[in-house]
Amino acid sequence: MALRGVSGADDKFHDECGVCAVLGYPDAANLVYLGLYALQHRGQESAGIAAFDGCELRHKKAMGYVADIFSRTVIEELPGTVALGHVRYATAGNSTLANAQPVVATTHRGLVALAHNGNLVNALRLRHQLEKEGAIFQSTSDSEVFLHLLARSKASTLEAALLETLDAVVGAYSLAVMCDGRLFAARDPHGFRPLALGRLGEAWVVASETCAFDLIEARMFREVGPGELVELAGEEPRVLRPPARGPYAHCVFEHVYFARPDSRVFGEDVGPVREQLGERLAREHPADADIVVAVPDSGVPAALGYARESGLPFVLGLVRNHYVGRTFIEPRQAIRHFGVKVKLNPVRAAVAGKRVVLVDDSIVRGTTSRKIVMMLKAAGTREVHLRISSPPTIGPCFYGIDTPQRRELIASSQSVEEIRAFVGADSLCYLSEDGMLSCLATPAANFCTACFSGRYRVLDEEEGAGAVTKEER
Repeated sequence: MALRGVSGADDKFHDECGVCAVLGYPDAANLVYLGLYALQHRGQESAGIAAFDGCELRHKKAMGYVADIFSRTVIEELPGTVALGHVRYATAGNSTLANAQPVVATTHRGLVALAHNGNLVNALRLRHQLEKEGAIFQSTSDSEVFLHLLARSKASTLEAALLETLDAVVGAYSLAVMCDGRLFAARDPHGFRPLALGRLGEAWVVASETCAFDLIEARMFREVGPGELVELAGEEPRVLRPPARGPYAHCVFEHVYFARPDSRVFGEDVGPVREQLGERLAREHPADADIVVAVPDSGVPAALGYARESGLPFVLGLVRNHYVGRTFIEPRQAIRHFGVKVKLNPVRAAVAGKRVVLVDDSIVRGTTSRKIVMMLKAAGTREVHLRISSPPTIGPCFYGIDTPQRRELIASSQSVEEIRAFVGADSLCYLSEDGMLSCLATPAANFCTACFSGRYRVLDEEEGAGAVTKEER
């Protein structure tokens, strides 16, 4: 029997990374562990935690899920009142333990640990420059560039070195840095990725999403502003660099798919936004159908909105198996669409003989959508009208999301009608870009829609297009 990975059946953009840090709590590593558990959806390949007890910086990193890596015994080996953690899905660099974060080093500035969510478009150029100057890299991750820049800075203070480091990089970063018990948080001037500050009593918490605060019963304090660098200490963050004025480039896909629906990112609650996307989708593209079915789990809020606006009943027509591990053993005898069937199964009694509006958040390659449509029709569904709560995805992301090459994105080379024919749906409609942006309270100019529009906000001018190497990987 062959051992096969679940990812082979996956046809979604992969969540980028998640960051969590705690300062001023007696058992900081345990809180970070819980925060990472809440952020597991942002990265499932590796996880790590670093903790400082006033004398020693200890850390643990491994491949796999948070719950599998950090037992109570492991957490007890990470004492200290300040800790920093990370969950990773590879966006730059290979999926190996060497690239797991936090990035940890002993420098002349002290013991440093760093966790990064995002992607630097000038990382390759900076890396070559640093290597020429004698730097020795231990990984292929672009996040290690931060550490080398910080360690090699000739600035007189740590604060000045951090500012110099941030000024040297171009691209997307939401960053937490721990140095000898001090904790800093920063975002790139465009604000591509979210980063929030919370309080738990007198302790400070940093997290990529507010759902991490909910689990540990911390309260939201505020977001780290785009371009802002703060040190967490005392009653108020010490602002070392104020926020940029904008316009920004918040990743709209955080609201479409990536962030958990119970999180608040870019100043808005995610779940209600997704329901509004579904409502707008129903107004733009109604369907002559009997029921609305979501592709679970990410398609559920939009499907609820579609059902409410259209007046059609929302029906649990597909069930997701939430206990699928990282690998599974396929049977010797081939089963059609096995990879999708192990994760999704139609509720035959609910869909048989019905005209179904099938709602999903996006189509990447189209292969999974095709299999789901075929599963529903095999279960007796009369018609499948596929509705997507975002525009066609025509380009890869270079700002912290692992996306396929452009040629693998079906909408980059196929018309909507050609995609419909490929997936086997009776009709296919996407939400318009204007319709998507109208569902957000933040001005449209403050969102990055490059994967839908091809309009990239940040490129590396010296390399021509900082994303080229990733697009052609």
